[in-house]
Amino acid sequence: MVKLLTVYIVSDLDVIKAYVIDLRLLLLINKVYLTQARPGEITRAHHSVLFLDEVLEYPRKSLEALRDPLENGYIDISRATFRYRYPAQFQLVMAMNPCPCGDPDHCRDTPDQIRRYRGKLSGPIMDRMDIHLQIPRVKQADLMTAPSHTELGSEAMLAQVVAARAIQESRQGKSNALLEPAEIEGLAAASEPAQQLLATAIEKMNLTARGYHRLLRVARTVADLAASESIEAGHMAEAIAYRQLGQWQ
Repeated sequence: MVKLLTVYIVSDLDVIKAYVIDLRLLLLINKVYLTQARPGEITRAHHSVLFLDEVLEYPRKSLEALRDPLENGYIDISRATFRYRYPAQFQLVMAMNPCPCGDPDHCRDTPDQIRRYRGKLSGPIMDRMDIHLQIPRVKQADLMTAPSHTELGSEAMLAQVVAARAIQESRQGKSNALLEPAEIEGLAAASEPAQQLLATAIEKMNLTARGYHRLLRVARTVADLAASESIEAGHMAEAIAYRQLGQWQ
């Protein structure tokens, strides 16, 4: 009579119940479990936000590993005898200082140090970022002054975003972030002045094909927030302004 041994293998994703009748099979199952590739932070941030603060302090190899997931929405991990694919459709937000010392107004770093520091973030990674913003230091007078309530509040912003998402779902059945390049070009109807601004930006900013499509996506989104059917010059100018930091290297 063969005695069955019940083994439970617990992972981050599920619980696998296995029955083994041989020690060799038990060892094989254990080996398979140990060689599994576990989901990382980008999979944990699926359909959410991944925020990398002080991003230039991360190893460049780790940052470069984000390139394919940002494009494809998933990550492939290969082992000796196994291949795993995990979802990784996340919104990436990065924050960084303009120089190693973190004080651009009284910077103590040499130009070579600054160049090496910024070089940790490669052109291809920057090209995959839709929006690049430089946030100026808050002035002392502003810190000591009560905040103004004339700006758009959170509730009004939320209402605009919900309305824009509804427009996108009605028009193409998904958000602008999920549009393929061919779809973007078909939906990004722009006025003549907006097209002229775009042509100038392509030449002056030396945009790649990827950068061009991402700029169109942002312009289309700005127009949706304004409930405009077409992309006007003001929408295109705003989208271009959101990409200026891509030229900092």
